[in-house]
Amino acid sequence: MSIIPSFFGGRRTNVFDPFSLDIWDPIFNTSIANIPDGARETSAFANAQIDWKETPEAHVFKADVPGLKKEEVKVEMHEGRILQISGERSKENEEKNDKWHRVERRSGKFVRRFKLPENAKVDEVKANMENGVLTVTVPKHEVKKPEVKAIEISN
Repeated sequence: MSIIPSFFGGRRTNVFDPFSLDIWDPIFNTSIANIPDGARETSAFANAQIDWKETPEAHVFKADVPGLKKEEVKVEMHEGRILQISGERSKENEEKNDKWHRVERRSGKFVRRFKLPENAKVDEVKANMENGVLTVTVPKHEVKKPEVKAIEISN
C-alpha cells in the first residue's frame, strides 16, 4: 500500500495501490504487469500484507488475513511457478432494524501472485493458517555448489 502524505494535519493516509496485485518477481526485484481481471474489482481489503523470506531450506510466505476462515482463503500454483494467494471477506449481513454508527472493517477480495525462483519445489508446497496468519512454505531444491578444479599453469 502506498503511503501518501495528507494535506490535513500532517498525517499520512493509506491509499490502495493497484500495482501491489501484480506478480512479484524476485529476479528483477520488481512487479510484472499482469493483473488478473478479477483483481481489478477489489476493495481496499485487497492489499493483504504478505512477507516473503528465504531460509536455507525454504521460501516462507506469511499473510495477515484476520477474520478469515481457511475456507475463505486459496493457495494455488499457476503456470508452473506462480504462487497465488487469494481470498474474500464477505460483507456482513445488514438487518432492517440495524443502525450502523461506523464501518471500518473492509470486505472484498484480495489476490497476490509471486513468481517462484527455480530452486522452489513447487509440488511440495504446504499451507497452514493459525490466529489470522496464513503461512505458506515452499521447500527448496538443494543447490549444489559448482565444482572448482585447479588448473596447473605451465611455462
